[in-house]
Amino acid sequence: MCFSPQADLSAALVVGAIGLDAVRRARNPAERLLASVPLVLAGHQFVEAFVWWGLEGDLPRAVWRSAVYLYVMIAFGVVPVLVPLAVQLLEPPSHRVQARIMTAIGSGVAVVLVRAMLRGPVEATIEGHHVAYWVDLSTWAGVIIVLYVVATCGSLLLSSHAAIRWFGIGNLVAVILLGWLAETAFVSLWCALAAVTSVAVEAYLRHGVAPPSEGAVGVDHR
Repeated sequence: MCFSPQADLSAALVVGAIGLDAVRRARNPAERLLASVPLVLAGHQFVEAFVWWGLEGDLPRAVWRSAVYLYVMIAFGVVPVLVPLAVQLLEPPSHRVQARIMTAIGSGVAVVLVRAMLRGPVEATIEGHHVAYWVDLSTWAGVIIVLYVVATCGSLLLSSHAAIRWFGIGNLVAVILLGWLAETAFVSLWCALAAVTSVAVEAYLRHGVAPPSEGAVGVDHR
């Protein structure tokens, strides 16, 4: 949810460039998964530009409706799994149990949300200066949203890496702010959140912990 299709495209280019640099700096498979987060967010912004153009009447319905479903699929099916899993793979064995719990919660949330999306309806409308998306989650909407935040922000807050914990605090504050702004029908700050998130990921990979020494287990494949 951003200010305009042009803002979405600009955000996609900036965040995508940061993501490419993050991938270049990743030193092992776990860090490469974390580095993929900015690229996913960049793709998310790029897709929404097509939603904007469709809602403004500049694209055929089949094109922009496909963009709506792809946008929602990324938000519902990818992000709640990708974020806690990326954190899980960075953790030492002593911290992986709680990280796996967050990944399990995120996976469960993703299944519920994707099922709701496929069941439909999925709607998108321009409200002020942002695109609002709506999917019928029936009476469980509040619970699902809370679990979504627990899986994404909670996994960051429980990390053994201080930089990622601060990253989690920033995301939690942003989520609370975005929730308040949505309630007051104000302009969404998703573009800014995506950019800040990506800068934080890139900064962690630039200044984070050193890769595991030779012979050490960097990623748990079980």
